[in-house]
Order: sequence, then structure tokens, then C-alpha cells
Amino acid sequence: MDRRKFLLSSLALSITPYAMKVNALQNIVSQWGNTPAMPVLFLGHGSPMNAIELNEFSRGWQQIGKSLPVPNAILCVSAHWETRGTFVTAMEKPRTIHDFGGFPRALFDVQYPAPGSPELALETSNIITQTEVRLDENWGLDHGAWSVIKHLYPKADIPVIQLSLDYGKSPREHYALAAELAALRKKGVLIIGSGNIVHNLRIIDWKKPGTGYDWAVETDAKMRQWISEGNHQALIDYKKAGTAFEQSVPTPEHYLPLLYTLGLQGKNEAVSFFNTKTIMGSISMTSVKIG
Repeated sequence: MDRRKFLLSSLALSITPYAMKVNALQNIVSQWGNTPAMPVLFLGHGSPMNAIELNEFSRGWQQIGKSLPVPNAILCVSAHWETRGTFVTAMEKPRTIHDFGGFPRALFDVQYPAPGSPELALETSNIITQTEVRLDENWGLDHGAWSVIKHLYPKADIPVIQLSLDYGKSPREHYALAAELAALRKKGVLIIGSGNIVHNLRIIDWKKPGTGYDWAVETDAKMRQWISEGNHQALIDYKKAGTAFEQSVPTPEHYLPLLYTLGLQGKNEAVSFFNTKTIMGSISMTSVKIG
């Protein structure tokens, strides 16, 4: 065998196992079959302590979880995974990330051992065409994901993957990227955005545990109005909406997951709200269900 044929033969042998693995992963997703479109959620996650406390917000998540069809898998876009570029977790066993400090030991002891889904990660990277989506083997499930999903599915028996927030993208680009995920809804994938519509940690008022500043309440109400009206343009252009909105969304990471939920809304698709409350002055717990 001459050198050229040897090199081509070696290359084919090295590629074949990878190709076989890719085909096997794609086949798993195809075996899920078509389903009615799964609902889409935006969950206002608030304090990490909601993960272990039984309160009005965790009860709201539990109630929603019981009302949903059982998904084949979950894709979560969390405020707490920002990256340069877009990534999707592709490990079989994602670790539980305790990405916070200053909380009781009991919170750090929580583990949410949901399996990952390399096959869904691959499918996600394939269906998104407007941007490169790279597979990640290092991240896991941050508290923006597990602190709320554990109330929806406490048995941790539904595979979960996370899609990162590329901090180089504009709100409009995030919204457009979300629309490319729509096909996953008909594969039984529950897509969740986790953040907060109003989120300004700089001016939290611990003396207002159950109320919000006037401007925070105003912003939350206006956002809900726009969502109800289907005025996605105004929600994408929130930075043009005035001072109250600037105070309510001083940084974009907790707001952007909402745009993923909205980007997946079909024409005339029903929308409802729960956990509609502003707390600690400058945090809105408002959550959204589409479908």
C-alpha cells in the first residue's frame, strides 16, 4: 500500500467511530417521535434559597410541574451561564454547580443528579444554523437550572441540558436563536428560560421582603402587558423603554432567558403568568407559561 492510500485508510478508520457515535445519538432523538408541542416556560428564580424552601414561589413551580406533560428531556437557558460563543452541555452526568456564596450549608449539600443528554445536545447544535453551537463537557447544571427544575421534577429522572448565553449577542440575536429551537418542542423537549424580569441586586431592600419599588412594580406590569399583547418588539427593545426599565434591567443576563421563551411562542399561542410578585424592592418573580 502506498503512503497516500495508507493515510486515507487511517483517516477513514479514525472518522468511522465518530460518525457511528453521531448517527447513534441522532437515532436516539429520532426515536422520541413527534409529540404535540411542549409548553415553554420562563421561571423567575430569585434567591438560591428557593431551592430548599417551601414557599409561594416553590409551590408555584411544583404546581406547574404537575400540570405539564412528562417531557423526554429539558433544555434550560439560565442567567448564570454566560460565555463567549454559544455552548450546549453534552455530558452524560452533569454535575450540580453551587455557583453562589454566603448561604447555609444545607444549600451547598443539595445535589440534583439528573442525567444529561448528549444526543439532545448534538441535535441542538445541528438545528441551530445562524451561529456555531459547540458541545461542552465541563459545565453542568448551575443554580439557575437545578434550583427550579428540582421543584418541577424532584425525582431528577428527566435528562437536562443547558444552552449558554453568548454575551456578545444582542437581544434580537438571542430572540432569533430561540426560534431555531422550535422543532425540539415537537420532540417532547421542555424548554425553560430561568432568570428574572426585574433584577437589580445593587439596590435590594431587605426591609421589603414582599414588596417592590414603584418603578420595579411598574416595569413588571408593563412587561406582562407586552407579553400578553404579543408585543415582542417592545420586549426586545427594552433598553429604549425609559428610566424605570434601566433600573429594572441594569445588566441583561437575567432578562435574556425571557427572550428565549418568547422567541418560541407560536402564532396565537396562549400565554399565562404565575408567581407574579415583586420582592426585596428590586426583584420580580414573575413566571410565564406559553402553550
